Amino acid sequence: MAANGRCQLARSSAGAPFDGRPPARRGYPWGVKGGGVSRQLLALVLGPLLGLFTVSLGNGFISSLTSLRLDAAGVSDTVIGLVSSSYFVGLTLGALFSDRLIARIGHIRAYSSFASLTAVTFLLQGLHFDPWFWLFFRLVNGWALVGIFLVVESWLLISGDQKMRGRLLAIYMIALYGSGMLGQMKLGAVDAFGHTEPFMIAGMLAALSVLPMVILPRISPEVGHIKPLTPWHLLKMTPTGVIGCFGSGVLIAAVYTLLPIYLQRAGMNVAQVGELMASVILGAMVLQYPVGRWSDKHDRQVVLIALSVLCAVLSILVMLFPHSQTSLTVLLFLLGGGVFAIYPVAVSHSADRSATGELLGMIQGLLLINSVGSAISPLLISPVMAKVGDNGLFLAFCLLNAAQAAFLLWRRRTRPAPVPVAPFEPAAQMSPTGAEIRVTDELVQATMEREHQDDVSQDGPEAGTAPAEAVK
Repeated sequence: MAANGRCQLARSSAGAPFDGRPPARRGYPWGVKGGGVSRQLLALVLGPLLGLFTVSLGNGFISSLTSLRLDAAGVSDTVIGLVSSSYFVGLTLGALFSDRLIARIGHIRAYSSFASLTAVTFLLQGLHFDPWFWLFFRLVNGWALVGIFLVVESWLLISGDQKMRGRLLAIYMIALYGSGMLGQMKLGAVDAFGHTEPFMIAGMLAALSVLPMVILPRISPEVGHIKPLTPWHLLKMTPTGVIGCFGSGVLIAAVYTLLPIYLQRAGMNVAQVGELMASVILGAMVLQYPVGRWSDKHDRQVVLIALSVLCAVLSILVMLFPHSQTSLTVLLFLLGGGVFAIYPVAVSHSADRSATGELLGMIQGLLLINSVGSAISPLLISPVMAKVGDNGLFLAFCLLNAAQAAFLLWRRRTRPAPVPVAPFEPAAQMSPTGAEIRVTDELVQATMEREHQDDVSQDGPEAGTAPAEAVK
């Protein structure tokens, strides 16, 4: 049974079954070389990574600038929430349907189409200001951007074998978070150019991102059909994972869309807002790895509870010190590290419970649940800000994290958490197809070993006591 599960998991995006040999022996010249990334592999992934970095650089400051411009124009918090939600709705819809387009026309043509559409939406935002038009533009923008993520992530997936996925995921994470942080840091400088110029710059960056894809070496990977597990199946299998991923989506979306408004209303200029937003993303980059290592050695439910409590406490501290940029920088750095770490720890916890044959569908399903949380986040929190005031953002943060911690404590008493079985992987994928990057050899092997131990523990009382003693 375990062997069959492994074969189901280890398929290329084209659907070819895993034959037990590394890709380099099956005619792929870009496998592992001396334990590192070979030059051929780097050449193959350099194009999509450069394209991703370039387009994400523009999207990094446009996401914040959209909320800031709407707020400065006196648009109500509810309408701002609708515009912000439309972007994440577009991301969710694109994640469900864009793979079919890529499979039909190929990666390079699909990337060019998505990047061109992204450029057009940016330019239209600069040419015409209207909240309802911007809602439509952001919806299309989210759909186009997740198409770009699908292209890049499936390209990385097909370029390297399972042993290389950890390194490829790390490089991808640097490109994605690095571009977002740099875009936020330059928010003030870009905004100073004028009213329409920032959108023109973002549009040019989106158009230029096509160049690395068309001038660097070509390959033609294919995208398989996405079959995530249903929410009901996931809820029965891992309630902790579902709540953690949903809550993470709500919090992260609020950070990107509503936090810039809070900072602007607290008296920060656009440049200061960009710097503080950059500190959030920097915290997400720097703290995710140590939190992941911690979760590998301890009960992941305890780690999730600690992260939820930490985020709740930090939210209270931000409300107490709203006007000190130094204290805000430190607090938002820590808050970014905590908020962004919840999702990968929740996914790793779910993987500890998942069967080998369900790993990929489970990760894809949790990513979609995370996207749903992101889509409804501004709709949930912006009315709170409208009624309570600007502090309503962090009041909502505090209540959400406290509720999440309470649920996890109850769940821990109801059913003990499983022992971590595989190394933590950072959460850099943005599409269900890219979720397969997380299914490394180590994760599959650890899951198979756990299933074997479970089978042995059912054969006799002697075997059944061994794992429990080992845990103690």
